[in-house]
Amino acid sequence: MSGTKHCTGMENKLVEYLDGRAKPAERRAFEQHLTACADCRVRAEEFRMLWNALDDLPELSPSSAFDASLRARIAAEPVRRGFWDWLPSPRLAFAVAALVAMSAWLSSMPRVAKVSPTAVQETVEADFGMIRDLPVLENYDVLSKFDALSELPNPQAAAVKEATEQAQ
Repeated sequence: MSGTKHCTGMENKLVEYLDGRAKPAERRAFEQHLTACADCRVRAEEFRMLWNALDDLPELSPSSAFDASLRARIAAEPVRRGFWDWLPSPRLAFAVAALVAMSAWLSSMPRVAKVSPTAVQETVEADFGMIRDLPVLENYDVLSKFDALSELPNPQAAAVKEATEQAQ
């Protein structure tokens, strides 16, 4: 084979071409390449000769004695026990593990207490009471956060204080 990339790509398709599995377009492209490239043509012919030689060999099948001795050897092998062999199936092992995990998860969730209708009514009334008092709470919240403004110098208050001191 020549060391070109084109031949490398064709080398990968050689077995498909010789088996007859190549698509018609690929087959035509490969045949055109074979007419131009002597290395690929020689390689394809070597494969054909090898496959013809393999096809000419008689088919061998094992004797019945071989089959019987192989089955006897397999039966004589000691049974290997694994860690999970005590379980009937891997599906059962997965199901048991999932059940344990789900039980642990459910037991860790907080319990929801049953609430009586009167308790719900009282809670609703308390919430509405807060909504009625909301403007008062908003004004209180706004006024309580203006501490910094009371510390600012007030020129009018200073003038009033000065006037009061002078009057005394």
